[in-house]
Amino acid sequence: MQSFDIEQLKTLVAVVEAGSLTAAAPVVFLSQSAVSEQMRKLEERVGQSLLTRSKVGVTPTPAGLRLIGHARRILALSDEAFRDLRGESLQGELRLAVTDYFRPGDLTRLLSRLGEGYPGVRLNVSVLKSGAIEAGYARGDFDVGLSMRIVGNPTDEKAKGSARVAALRRESLAWMGAEGGRTRRDEPLRLLVLPDTCSLHQFTVKLLRQRRVPYVVAHVASGVAGLQSALAAGLGVACLNESALCEGVARLAPPHGLPALPRVAFHFLPARRGETEFVTRARDLLASHLI
Repeated sequence: MQSFDIEQLKTLVAVVEAGSLTAAAPVVFLSQSAVSEQMRKLEERVGQSLLTRSKVGVTPTPAGLRLIGHARRILALSDEAFRDLRGESLQGELRLAVTDYFRPGDLTRLLSRLGEGYPGVRLNVSVLKSGAIEAGYARGDFDVGLSMRIVGNPTDEKAKGSARVAALRRESLAWMGAEGGRTRRDEPLRLLVLPDTCSLHQFTVKLLRQRRVPYVVAHVASGVAGLQSALAAGLGVACLNESALCEGVARLAPPHGLPALPRVAFHFLPARRGETEFVTRARDLLASHLI
């Protein structure tokens, strides 16, 4: 029976979270050459490339992203099995806050599966804007916070980037509209947004102004689900992350005349000093299920 080497899976997760082979080496207590060799053997075993390498680091390929999801679950299950046999099964209540941009169509299913697998963990989940999550986390309202930042956005990086740990998930941003919909060059863009307290709203408006793209705010939705409904109804165009694609909504087909967009990264907010072991373990467990 074919199987994976659990140490290679640990190294793969470390490489993706750290962003490079060099940065991952001290995390797994290996030399850079040993990390590289483990990744070579793992790619050889699966018969396909798992990482895209560049001068600035590495990113997972689609196959790599799938394997990372499996790897995190395997590692979490291994840890949980070990602790269970030692009488240390995970038990407690966790106050979790998640940005509403994070996998909006899958989040309920993912958390439900987590609850089924770990009945001793009682989840109290709030779905909020990243700013509200960060403010609430600072006040102690939540045990774990998952927020979003725009990669390469100087304002976002300066204000928030230093307060986060490695990215849990990265996604592309895209201009979206109703399936089959197109923008018209002879009239202002009909822009659909969340309230102006949303960082993605602020980024989108600033980008359109910088590129001198005429627009009007045609609709303001209270949450991502409302924005998806407005898009599907053909009310206009929005800038959203790729996992927000849903029935009736599609990426605008080029040439659409709109500015290129960066990526976003989803991060758990960093652990507080004096955090309990339960919260630390629960965060690791969430990471294995939410990628």
